[in-house]
Parts: sequence; C-alpha cells; structure tokens
Amino acid sequence: MARYTSSYIATVSLKQLPPLLNQILESCEFEVIYQAIDYIMAREIPGKVTFSKLVTVEVLIESTAAKENEVPVNWVIKNDELPLQVENHCQQKFQKIEQAINKNSQWRLIASVSN
Repeated sequence: MARYTSSYIATVSLKQLPPLLNQILESCEFEVIYQAIDYIMAREIPGKVTFSKLVTVEVLIESTAAKENEVPVNWVIKNDELPLQVENHCQQKFQKIEQAINKNSQWRLIASVSN
C-alpha cells in the first residue's frame, strides 16, 4: 500500500477551512465522500486508472489545537497500489495536492513524510 502524509497549518479560521479544503480536493480531481467537523474523506474520481490505483485522501482537522486563525491539518494520501516505483500513481497525486496547497498562501508546511 502506498501512503504519503503531510502536516500543515492553515492560516484561516476553523469555519473557513472546510470550503478551502473542498476547493483544493476538487481542483485535484477528488470528490468528497464524507465530511465531519474535523475529518474529510475524498476519493479520486473513477475512470482514469485501475481500481487498485484509485487514491483516497483523508484530511484530519485538529480542531482542539486550533487557534483564532491557525488550524493544524494532517493529510493522508493512500491507495492499494504497491509502491514498487518511485513515480507511482499515488505519489503523483500526493505531489499534485502538495502543489495545490503550496500555491495557496493560507498554508504553512510543518512536515511531509512518504512511505
């Protein structure tokens, strides 16, 4: 299973964060399939790759650690594909999400881990 994680701080209020997350996910060709106050799950839109390569994104919003305009957010990007190549499909989607986040000035990277 390919799995990539990132931790960011969003410099927006907790109330403004969900629409921002949805916008990023939609721009990267993901559809939100579940949303709660502190959790969002999205999946890659089927049809372009085989089922085992479909990527799932979990966004964990640390609402208890949120300050007035700073909210810690953890991203987990994963699929069932074995990461036998450095340039696998999951890693490409991870990079696409990271680029979308980095283009937006409301995010600050804390940590990024690939495994």
